[in-house]
Amino acid sequence: MDNNFEEKDFSMPDVVSIIDEDGNEHFFDELDRIETDDGKFVALTPVYETAEDVIEDDGELIILQVQEENGETYLCPIEDQKLFNEIGNIFEERLSEYYDFEN
Repeated sequence: MDNNFEEKDFSMPDVVSIIDEDGNEHFFDELDRIETDDGKFVALTPVYETAEDVIEDDGELIILQVQEENGETYLCPIEDQKLFNEIGNIFEERLSEYYDFEN
């Protein structure tokens, strides 16, 4: 298993734009990315426009699987709960030096 999928610089998150099924654009900070035998995955947090939005946020990571189809890249939910937990634990361990996590 290679957890280094394009080694991430934690000091400067990348901003990712995602368009939902209703055509609305949302922005996220990409905190980390990994590649395992099960695929490529990213850990994101929302980018907020106001300080109030930041305060109201629950602080959970958004973990999505990277899928490519016909030259397009898609970020998709992880349907398998066991896989989601495994990938979540990897991200939590990798990011624990930079962020505080509550179980």
